[in-house]
Amino acid sequence: MAPRDPLATLEAGKRVSEEVELAGELVGTYILILIGLGSILVDQRVKITLLGVALVWGTAVTVLFYTLGHISGCHLNPAVTIAFFAIGQFPWKLVVPYVVVQVLGATIASLTLRLLFIGVDADLMQSHPAGTTSNLNAVACEIIVSLILMFVICGSATDAMAVKELAGVAVGAAVFFNGLIAGTISGASMNPARSLGPAIATMNFEEIWIYIVSPVIGTVAGSTLYQFLRLPNSMFN
Repeated sequence: MAPRDPLATLEAGKRVSEEVELAGELVGTYILILIGLGSILVDQRVKITLLGVALVWGTAVTVLFYTLGHISGCHLNPAVTIAFFAIGQFPWKLVVPYVVVQVLGATIASLTLRLLFIGVDADLMQSHPAGTTSNLNAVACEIIVSLILMFVICGSATDAMAVKELAGVAVGAAVFFNGLIAGTISGASMNPARSLGPAIATMNFEEIWIYIVSPVIGTVAGSTLYQFLRLPNSMFN
């Protein structure tokens, strides 16, 4: 996950068009949500546990990062796109198109899973505070894990001093660990598209505001915090 790179290429000397970038986000988000939510549904039949589900999400993010990072930046997450825009690393004119295709990809993936997993409760795909977790606790949890995710993205994928070859591993690991921490609290969404897709597919928008507002607050805070920490270095370079 990185800011849109205007010099990204499919072939040497050819700039990737905005249409190709949007297609990359659509396909990438579809694959991510299909695999990630699919693992949650599989867990209802063959217990792969929270550890297994978190590992699937983290691995999927890593694989897609190396597959699409050079095409669209591999945001796959409206909160990440908005956070990059907030710190001036993403053009405003592409924010809405990116968010639209991300949500569209997640919705199509959710509908696909409803067709594939007939007989499994589709509501299992949705984001809800777990157990007796209050809405306030879920909001706090989503803000924290989204902040951590964006902080890792900025430090590993966008910083000129970072070892970018390992960025995909770092971001995937952040998703994995966040999933372990927040999975039994808020569901560890960190991604409005991940939550909106199933909500649209099932037409159930209960508590959806938590998973739209909180990740955006968290990612913007994470990117801003990283920029603040980098400021002293920038002043002396």
